[in-house]
Amino acid sequence: MGPVEYLVVTFPGSRFADTVAPVLAEALSAQAVRILDLAFARTAQDGTTETVELSELDPRGLVAFEPPGEAPRGPDLTRIRALEGLPADSFAALIVWEDLWSVPLAEAVRTAGGQLVAHERVPVDGEDDVITLLERLAALREQGALTDDEFAAQKTRILAD
Repeated sequence: MGPVEYLVVTFPGSRFADTVAPVLAEALSAQAVRILDLAFARTAQDGTTETVELSELDPRGLVAFEPPGEAPRGPDLTRIRALEGLPADSFAALIVWEDLWSVPLAEAVRTAGGQLVAHERVPVDGEDDVITLLERLAALREQGALTDDEFAAQKTRILAD
């Protein structure tokens, strides 16, 4: 399994279909990533957050997402604290993916007798120190987005970096 990453994004209105979906569909088509989980939420006029189905945001079906194998359903996006205070009629998406492009590269390095000696995701605006990454990883496991084995593998990767 390649590295697993996630992000939560917000956007006004239902801009997913015309802006976000085509880019995500291209990454899937190029087999650069495999989506492990995809969840959506909307903030209602009264400030409450409700889940939304992919088909509502992507009526043309650009993003063909089927959870892999027996993968448990991911976290309830409506309970993520980052969405508190999101303006009414705004949407949020949680995307959990595996980086597939890196798997053949790692295999080629091993075949050549090499080894990975350093790997780090460059943080944006000083975020994502090791503690923050481990906390996020633990939250994903608690929310059911990662199995215990996936959690252990990613924890080992983070600590080795």
